Amino acid sequence: MTGERQAVGLRLVDRTPTISATELAQTLVPPPQFDQASFDTYRPDPDHPSQQEALDKMRAFAASWGVQKSSGGGLFGRRKPKAPATKPGVYLDGGFGVGKTHLLAALWHAAPGRKYFGTFIEYTALVGALGYAQAVQLLTGASFIAIDEFELDDPGDTMLMTRLLGELASTGTRLAATSNTPPNALGEGRFAAADFLREIQAIADRFDIVRIDGVDYRRRDIEGHAVSLPDAAAVLEAAETHAAAGETVAVDSFTDLVGHLGTIHPSRYIRLIEGVDVIALTDVAPLTDQTDALRFVAFVDRVYDAQIRILASGTPLDQVFAGDMMNGGYRKKYLRAVSRLIASATV
Repeated sequence: MTGERQAVGLRLVDRTPTISATELAQTLVPPPQFDQASFDTYRPDPDHPSQQEALDKMRAFAASWGVQKSSGGGLFGRRKPKAPATKPGVYLDGGFGVGKTHLLAALWHAAPGRKYFGTFIEYTALVGALGYAQAVQLLTGASFIAIDEFELDDPGDTMLMTRLLGELASTGTRLAATSNTPPNALGEGRFAAADFLREIQAIADRFDIVRIDGVDYRRRDIEGHAVSLPDAAAVLEAAETHAAAGETVAVDSFTDLVGHLGTIHPSRYIRLIEGVDVIALTDVAPLTDQTDALRFVAFVDRVYDAQIRILASGTPLDQVFAGDMMNGGYRKKYLRAVSRLIASATV
């Protein structure tokens, strides 16, 4: 049996992926599950009218691309009155699983020309990989930049994104972002946000803010906790079943994986899980170090985007954020991860 289990497949901790700046830029597209996202396939919840309102506003924002380029009038024609000035961006503020990313991806698909779609951490990673000047050079001229999961975790990111968005907007690039925090509350509880009010206000001023409410679609049909198998042996048995069905399975101890994540820049997590269908984690335990927890959140985001299933034993994955983590400044990040872990955990 030991030989069979060893043959299940790879270990993520044995991977030390690299990714070039060019390859990193090529990953700036919507996650696979949103390949076909459109305004027509978004289904507003009638119990939450803000979802229909958000859909209407995103449609209008998409339609304004053509309006922007219209000169109107002609030499002897009557000049059309100018349309009301619109901000270069739209910002969807709402809870988890209400369809913000779907609407953002739909807007990306509707945008003309060269365009990019990435999470906040992917854009900061791009700047880290290329350097600020080269990142601006790469992104300048794009018709549209989509920023999913917009969040500011430290003052450096605040300054960086303020400057980057300002430069892109000034050259005509349109912007859209999603977040579970309104712009005027970015950084709240994580650093001295009051010292950066000018930068935070500059970010807010570039967006029309659209609130969207609702019930997390990932949890509508899920009760209780993320699925947890009885022990490591049960995880390995389930992993063998998936491997026998032709799926690529990675088997790691939770503690080893969390430690390994600390040796890899989060921009490379997408390569860490490349080609994997199922991740099997043994002996999941509560996380007590905030840095480890935030790395795990970034990892979960990539796993969820890739639609990789998770097998796990030990502490249910939705309970790994221990102590006061769920009551601190990163609470919303952890809640998003919990939502995604419940949806990803399987047997």
